[in-house]
Amino acid sequence: MSNGKDANAAEKVNESMYHALIYATVLEMQAMMTFQPEDISNAGNTMKNAQEVCQRFRRKSPGLSNKSVGGSLTEVQLHAEVCYAECQLQRAALTFLQDENMVSFIKGGIKVRNSYLIYKELHSFIKSHSCLKGPSHVHLEGGISFGIGAFNLTLSLFPPRILKVLEFAGFSGDKEYGLSLLHDGATGINLRSMLCALLLLCYYTFLTFILGTGEGEVTEAESLLKPFLLRYPRVSFNLD
Repeated sequence: MSNGKDANAAEKVNESMYHALIYATVLEMQAMMTFQPEDISNAGNTMKNAQEVCQRFRRKSPGLSNKSVGGSLTEVQLHAEVCYAECQLQRAALTFLQDENMVSFIKGGIKVRNSYLIYKELHSFIKSHSCLKGPSHVHLEGGISFGIGAFNLTLSLFPPRILKVLEFAGFSGDKEYGLSLLHDGATGINLRSMLCALLLLCYYTFLTFILGTGEGEVTEAESLLKPFLLRYPRVSFNLD
């Protein structure tokens, strides 16, 4: 019975972009907590496989800005775009974590830029009249909120001089906008709500203190956690 379940799970990971992405994300979170080389390598290989699964569902013609292309996109193809962008972003994080040499830095930077451009196109596209809202649109919006929000929040933490260079390269680093998008994603019922919440919690309780931009916003963190604690009462969180 167990072998049958394992085979079914493995089949879904190889055929479903969301199964593949979620499984790879769990392994990446494990790698980031353990910092073990084998965990990092395993997460990287799994995320690469997830990206390949997403690629199979993507549109053949590049560019969402093209009206003829955008108007013909199916909901599955849109989800494939956001999942692919997320794979690129997470693979970049693993690249930086795995090796600190210049080649890895350049490779990671290329992945980050590719991911950002996809998120940026998707963000503009879902606000246009060309985007038809399917039954899973809330999960698509959640994915885009996570991506654009994460980029804006993270980049806003860079020193002003570096941020100006990044903005010249096409990136944007608006902290308030990033926080707003992540909060929308965290408070909605979508597949990325927990990821949005985790990133916000990291910012409120850790990054603000480490970077010297505040003493930690425990009140904001507690407010963010309340709906999750009601939904998952057996989970233990301690912000003291």
